Amino acid sequence: MEVFRQIKRVLKHDGTVWLNLGDSYAMSSIRGGNKKFSCNVGAHNHYDKSIKKGKRNIPEGIKPKDLIGIPWRVAFALQADGWYLRQDIIWHKPNPMPESITDRCTKSHEYIFLLTKSAKYFYDNDAIRKPLAESTVGRYEYGWNGNTDVGNIKASHSGIGKFIGSQKSKDTIITGRNKRSVWKINTKPYKEAHFAVFPPKLPELCIKAGSSEGDIVLDPFFGSGTTGWVAQRLGRKWIGIELNEEYIKIAKKRFKQQELFVA
Repeated sequence: MEVFRQIKRVLKHDGTVWLNLGDSYAMSSIRGGNKKFSCNVGAHNHYDKSIKKGKRNIPEGIKPKDLIGIPWRVAFALQADGWYLRQDIIWHKPNPMPESITDRCTKSHEYIFLLTKSAKYFYDNDAIRKPLAESTVGRYEYGWNGNTDVGNIKASHSGIGKFIGSQKSKDTIITGRNKRSVWKINTKPYKEAHFAVFPPKLPELCIKAGSSEGDIVLDPFFGSGTTGWVAQRLGRKWIGIELNEEYIKIAKKRFKQQELFVA
């Protein structure tokens, strides 16, 4: 919450925040003769390390093996702190990390929350439209006879609804349909990093929808620098903040390689 209050301070009035969070489970373990609880958070085990130092126990109201619901708890806390919670997006991972569990399904999704500081904000809907299939475009084109007004055309089968078949409408529809809230994106490892990194496609969609060329993109949890790398490729400026020295080394090496590639 402290970090996000600073993000709100520097964010443009019509800016957006795209927050990706994984969830975690409360797990019991024995440490030094005292019963403690750790959090299964995959590659990022900061919570587990803090328990080894005796700093944290299981939160009140959470039982061992409970799914904690971290993403929604954070989202609701931000909403209560004044942020507009505009949407929850599902990042569907067709190639999820294998899990050695037998009493629940393998986790294959994470949440991305769209947050804003104002009710009206910049959002480039056209930048992330889903291209229509050629067959769908053909059906639309078949319905036009070259006139600027050919009456009503029903397109409920594609979820677009009913519209007047003007040239302007035709151009708008053929560019693609509105991006839906489930994003199917494979995870992609980065060989220099030993921890989970964003697949570039994920921040690409957020940056395209939430900014224009020349804008500044801020990533306060920079990691290996994927967000900055994508922002730079899309013609945006970027600022990255990272506390872990090892991650910073990876990011610097990554951008050095990019400069060599561009040269």
